[in-house]
Amino acid sequence: MKILHVNAGLEQGGGLSHIVNLLTEAKKEEKDFELLTLEEGPVAKAARAANIATHVLGAKGRYDLSSLKRLTAFINDGHYDIVHTHGARANLFLSLIRRKITATWCITVHSDPYLDFADRGFLGKVFTKLNLHALRNANCVFVVTKRFAKLVVDKAHVDKDKIHVIYNGIFFHDNSEIPAKYEHTYFNIINVARTEKVKGQALLLHAIKKLNDSHVRLYIAGSGSELSNLMALSRQLDLGPQVTFSGFMTQAQLKNLYRRMDLAVLTSYSESFPLVLLEASDNLLPILSTDIGDIKVMIPNPEYGFIAKTGNVDSIVNELREAVNKDPKELSAMATREKKYVADHFSVKKQLASIEKVYKQLTK
Repeated sequence: MKILHVNAGLEQGGGLSHIVNLLTEAKKEEKDFELLTLEEGPVAKAARAANIATHVLGAKGRYDLSSLKRLTAFINDGHYDIVHTHGARANLFLSLIRRKITATWCITVHSDPYLDFADRGFLGKVFTKLNLHALRNANCVFVVTKRFAKLVVDKAHVDKDKIHVIYNGIFFHDNSEIPAKYEHTYFNIINVARTEKVKGQALLLHAIKKLNDSHVRLYIAGSGSELSNLMALSRQLDLGPQVTFSGFMTQAQLKNLYRRMDLAVLTSYSESFPLVLLEASDNLLPILSTDIGDIKVMIPNPEYGFIAKTGNVDSIVNELREAVNKDPKELSAMATREKKYVADHFSVKKQLASIEKVYKQLTK
């Protein structure tokens, strides 16, 4: 099978990791997978660095519909069996040419399609409708949680027979490959996420204030439209040296920062199956999350991590307090236990095998 994955190309978070990890595993297994990005950007750069066969369509901006003819020709001339899109813009472009291509079309839903453009006013509503239209018209829709499967069937009215739930995975490292932790004075918490409202960092700042523990330090690693507002909120809450805004960080920078951390926290209102928590677990950090996506599949019981109620500051405070007050040896044992569990269940190899099984059914 010849497979083409398509993305707009401007992703910097979990979407980028998902695509590059999956295609890296496909390359290792000598599968015929290629990547096309609509624009030059972080995704193409990361894919090239991983020696993935990468093409750039050269769209001149987000709404360059003149590139649709080139996209159609690229797919048909390449004789691809499957075209697999990631992200709303790639979905839109494929929906506009779907009747002109010979390949079977698949989509991966990485996030709640009703929240992707929630803060963009009228245009956001238009993009949401177009993306939902694309989901209904694709031949196959991969979703990364059972909650998203129910959402796109019940609310977006996507044919349930098209839906396939396949959890995200990452490349896990042997514990001997993980650098030892640096000694540090404070209890350090890291939040790795885009600084957008859906990621709930404002909740986390309020929780840190309410926790009222000067021994705790929070590092927010991410950039986005809410960064300046979050910095202002931190000042307003008089959190001072307790909070550090690190901005966007590369994987290498994060790995180094993880060596000083005691807990990884995600307080989002909505998520799929968050890779950042798998990555933190790989680095032997215990994890705390709000009850988003299928997080209870990742954290099956309190022996493996902490789960707070979504959108509930008091619940977040309670889980933070339990983590902060837990004996360090118990916290370390929890991190080790969680890593073994997720490494057994959520590897990229398993993810690719599940996706390929669907591809083969579609191309029979």
